[in-house]
Amino acid sequence: MAKGKKLSKGDKVSWSSHGQTVPGKVKKKITGTDEVAGRKVKASKEEPQYEVESDKSGRNAVHKPESLRKKNSGS
Repeated sequence: MAKGKKLSKGDKVSWSSHGQTVPGKVKKKITGTDEVAGRKVKASKEEPQYEVESDKSGRNAVHKPESLRKKNSGS
């Protein structure tokens, strides 16, 4: 994903995990220090991270925007 691309809550995204592409959706944008999905996340407004929920497992994870690919709403 290109830097500067905006993601919003509810956006459908995918990411790579253990060699597989995982579909899911954005739950929230993190712009500070927070504990999410069982781990401490250090993000900032300049370098946000996103909490995402897997469509397959329902589990939450945190990813930097460059590791997320926004899916077209038609797919």
